[in-house]
Amino acid sequence: MQTNQVNTEVKVIINRPALRLVSTKKLERDEWLNIRKKGIGSSDAAAAVGLNPYKSQLELWMEKTGRDAELPQLDPSDDTSPAFWGTILEPIVASHYTNKTGNRVRRINAVLQHPDPELSWMLANIDREVIGVEDVQILECKTAGINGSRLWKEGVPEYVQLQVMHQLAVTGKQAADVAVLLGGQHLEIYRIERNETMIAQLIELERQFWNYVETDTPPPADGSASADTALRCLFPQDHGETVDFTVDEELTAAYETLKQVRETISEQEKQESALKQKIQQAMGDASRAVFASGAVTWKKAKDSVTVDTKALLRDLPHLREQYESLRQGSRRFLIS
Repeated sequence: MQTNQVNTEVKVIINRPALRLVSTKKLERDEWLNIRKKGIGSSDAAAAVGLNPYKSQLELWMEKTGRDAELPQLDPSDDTSPAFWGTILEPIVASHYTNKTGNRVRRINAVLQHPDPELSWMLANIDREVIGVEDVQILECKTAGINGSRLWKEGVPEYVQLQVMHQLAVTGKQAADVAVLLGGQHLEIYRIERNETMIAQLIELERQFWNYVETDTPPPADGSASADTALRCLFPQDHGETVDFTVDEELTAAYETLKQVRETISEQEKQESALKQKIQQAMGDASRAVFASGAVTWKKAKDSVTVDTKALLRDLPHLREQYESLRQGSRRFLIS
């Protein structure tokens, strides 16, 4: 975990069991989501420190401060979602972990809380508790499809390592196994040992994020798609005002750099098009071209049938009122 100017002299409680904040046996999903807003959970850890490839600090901050109503919401019944299949396959992964290792596991069915009152905002949900062995106490179950599997080529991805280290921090446990089902047919098991230095860094960075929540101060956007979505939801409307940043050196520098970057991108896009067209012209009507270092294809897509809505509404204008719907406009960012 890369950190900058982080004070690692953080009190870490070891060998004290986590508090059981609330039982999850009969907890409704909405109640569970509200409890998650009371602190940083283990699945939030990587996003809280800016190292989650899918969620930015800004998006997580919006969730924790109750500003997430306009954000895209996860549908737990959407069977095209990786999260859906992760939930469905979790007990299967846990069962095969036991078959492969001989380690027995059981559910905890509770939201856990750090026992230190100063770190009461540290929460955790544990997939399974490993019982009857001394060298490992926690099991984290994961699934990765064809695309997600690439993140596991070098072992446990950083954002999962942070999730597990957060769990070890909350529970005071010494080790966790991560069992991941890759591509639906291959189970890998990785051991993650408690690392006091990493836990100290993680706690300090999470504390900084939680301060954003407690002071209702948005963290800086990080350039990710998640942050872009968060900004559009946080500021969906403009009010026609003009703000003057001419004396703000930092924003002025950002503006000048943005113009330079866009000019560079424009030049590179033009160069990319010229190189592509050179190869296309040489290929003519060929479908594929090979080179010493790779290959390209230039194939015609299958024909498809579309509806000419302009002609349809011209011939049947009464349908417009019956089927029209309002599409919300979005703000456009233009440089002038």
